Amino acid sequence: MDKIKVTCEMEITLLAIGGKWKPLILYYLITDGTKRFGEIMSFINNVSQKTLTNQLRELERNELITRKVYAVVPPKVEYTITQKGKSLLPILELMCEWGEKNFNDSYELINPQCN
Repeated sequence: MDKIKVTCEMEITLLAIGGKWKPLILYYLITDGTKRFGEIMSFINNVSQKTLTNQLRELERNELITRKVYAVVPPKVEYTITQKGKSLLPILELMCEWGEKNFNDSYELINPQCN
């Protein structure tokens, strides 16, 4: 497999957590524990099933979450944060703080997560 060429260290972080929903998924799994696909889908407003599937696959590929499939009917799949994923908590908390400080009348906060 060819190595991905990156400009600097920040790009590695952006490749891992970049994407509209990845930070929310990571924060949710860190703070609320293992979740099923439907629970994640319900938590995130306005995400399509295809987009969520792609974001979860990328997080799994980057070893930030694990995916466990149970051999039952209907199929059951659970997603859990990894230690590597948990190590992103300080960054996610800083993103929360920045968002709180820069919140204004242009936004309607419908599902506050940052405490």
